[in-house]
Amino acid sequence: MRIIIMGPPGSGKGTEAALLIKHYNIPHISTGNIFRELYKDRTTVGKIAKEYIDRGELVPDDITNEIVRHRLTHADAKKGFLFDGYPRNIEQAKAFDALLVKLGWKLDAVINIKAPDELIVDRISGRRVCESCGAVYHIHNKKPLIEGICDLDGGTLIQRVDDMEETVQRRLRVYNESTAPVIGYYEKTGSIIHIDGTKSIAETDSAIMKALGETN
Repeated sequence: MRIIIMGPPGSGKGTEAALLIKHYNIPHISTGNIFRELYKDRTTVGKIAKEYIDRGELVPDDITNEIVRHRLTHADAKKGFLFDGYPRNIEQAKAFDALLVKLGWKLDAVINIKAPDELIVDRISGRRVCESCGAVYHIHNKKPLIEGICDLDGGTLIQRVDDMEETVQRRLRVYNESTAPVIGYYEKTGSIIHIDGTKSIAETDSAIMKALGETN
């Protein structure tokens, strides 16, 4: 199964991606995660990518496309994949289409999870992350037992730069201006599936499974 999952930041892509890769036993390919790993390894590309991400901007297409091409050379991608966060604009979508043709592969589905901006801002700006173990909390719906302290290891809870409201608003503007048109691009191919991202995790997953032809 070869899938792209789309939607604005905070729409639930990551949660649904985890369920889909488990169901289909395919790798979850997130360009954001790849960039973070590259930064963690102190690579030049990683440092450049982080500068863009921290500003709520897109990493340049040539860098992103090359990283995607390299990732698809890995053996695990041959049995399928789920892309999360790519392609982010029409140019990347066209480059990805060309790459798939070269590889002799075809997309099975493009899943678009929709959610209003105000809900997304609340979801993301309310996140707090343990600076030592990475556990994630939320100021409204997943509070720690002691405010500002991680339940798991007592670490300090922080708000990441890319989770701050100003950055989230900027990320949404970038999404709406650059990425949303990709939805129209894939609508022309007839492969896109629109899903309501305001529902519960279980309801969202059930809707996606049904749309993909999976039945219990």
